[in-house]
Amino acid sequence: MRQRSLIAITAALAAGALTLTACGSRDESGGGSDSSGGSGTTKVVIGVDAPLTGDLSALGLGIKNSVDLAAKTANKEKFVEGVTFEVVALDDQAQPSSGQQNATKLVANKDVLGVVGPLNSSVAESMQKVFDDAKLVEVSPANTNPALTQGPDWQKSKARTYKSYFRTATTDAIQGPFAAQYVFNDAKKKKVFVIDDKKTYGAGLAATFSDEFKKLGGKVVGTEHIDPDTKDFSAVATEVKSSGADVVYYGGEYPQAGPLSKQIKAAGAKIPVVGGDGIYSADFISLTGAAGTGDLATSVGAPVEELPSAKEFVANYKAAGYKEAFEAYGGYSYDSAWSIIEAVKKVVEGNGGKLPEDARAKVTEAMQGVSFDGVTGKVSFDEFGDATNKQLTVYAVKDGKWASVKSGTYTG
Repeated sequence: MRQRSLIAITAALAAGALTLTACGSRDESGGGSDSSGGSGTTKVVIGVDAPLTGDLSALGLGIKNSVDLAAKTANKEKFVEGVTFEVVALDDQAQPSSGQQNATKLVANKDVLGVVGPLNSSVAESMQKVFDDAKLVEVSPANTNPALTQGPDWQKSKARTYKSYFRTATTDAIQGPFAAQYVFNDAKKKKVFVIDDKKTYGAGLAATFSDEFKKLGGKVVGTEHIDPDTKDFSAVATEVKSSGADVVYYGGEYPQAGPLSKQIKAAGAKIPVVGGDGIYSADFISLTGAAGTGDLATSVGAPVEELPSAKEFVANYKAAGYKEAFEAYGGYSYDSAWSIIEAVKKVVEGNGGKLPEDARAKVTEAMQGVSFDGVTGKVSFDEFGDATNKQLTVYAVKDGKWASVKSGTYTG
C-alpha cells in the first residue's frame, strides 16, 4: 500500500473506498495509478478466488491463508528484488457466475499478475476465457476436471484450450481410477452404488471411477443424482439399501457427502461411502459423526503433514496464527502462489530487474517453464498446464480423524 497519512486512510475507509485484504493490499477492481509497494519497490498483486463464505468456506479460507503465507514469505526473504507481493482475495461462494465476475475484477486491477484458484471446476470453466483473453495466468490448487486443461474431448483427443491456465492438483482422469483400484483390489468391494451431484467436478469424477471399476470386474448396481441444494437424501439411501451394494461412491463435496453418508447408514446400509478430494475435509467428519467411521476419500498428493518438504510450511502456517486450518489444499495453494512468484522472478531478472510493459503475458509464458521443490514435492507443469506430480492418497475416517491408508499413483 502506498504511504498515506492516517487521516487520509481513515477518511477512505469511512467512505468505503478502501478495502484492506491479506498482506495489506487494496481491493480495487480497476487498479490504481500507484504501483509502489513501499520502500521504492514495485507492487505485484496475487489474486485469490475461492469460496470464502458458505458451505465450502473451510477449504476456501485454507486456500486464501496459504497464498497469504507464500506472499509474506517471499517479501520477508526479498525473493524477487524490487518487488513486494500483496494479495487480493475475492469470494466466489462456489458459484460460477460469481467466479466470472471476480475474474473480470481481477483482470481490471492492473497490479494483478497472477491468480490462485478457484476451488471448483465448474467455477473455473466460467473464468478461464476471461483470464486467457487478458493473458493473466491462473493456477488452481484444487481443480481436477480433465477438460479444463485437455479440452472437452480429452478422452479421445487432448487439446489445450487456454494457455494461461495451470494447476498444481492432479486430475480426475487419474483420481477416479485410482480410487476404483483401491476399492476393488484393496478394500475387496465388488458391488458399488454410484451417486453424484450433477456438477462438473462430481459427475466427471463419478464417471471416471465407474469406468475403471467396471474394467476391473466390479459391478455398478445402481446410479443416482442428488440435488446439492437439499440435505434430505432418505430416498437415495433407501435405494442404496435395496441395491445390495457393498460400497457407495459419491462424486461431489463434503456439505452433501456428510449427511448422505449418515442417512445411508441410518437406512440400514452399513457400508462405506467413498469420495474424492471434495469430501476430504474435517467438516465431513463433523457432519457424519460416528457414522462416518470407515468412510474413504482420495486426495491429491501425499499427506502434507507427512512430507519432509512440508515441515517448514506447516510450522510457518501455525506460527502465522491463522484462525482456519490449511485444509486439503493448503500445500497446493502455497505452491500455486509460489509458482507465480517464481514466474515473476524470471520475468524481472530477464528484464534488467524491473517488470516489462507486457508483464502479464511474460509471466504466463514464464509459468510454463517453472520448476522448483515445493511444499507438495516437485512442482512443474506439462504441455497442458497440468501438474507433473501425479501422486494421490487414500484416507479413511478412524477415531474421528482422517488417516492415510495408501499413497501412490494410478497404474492404468
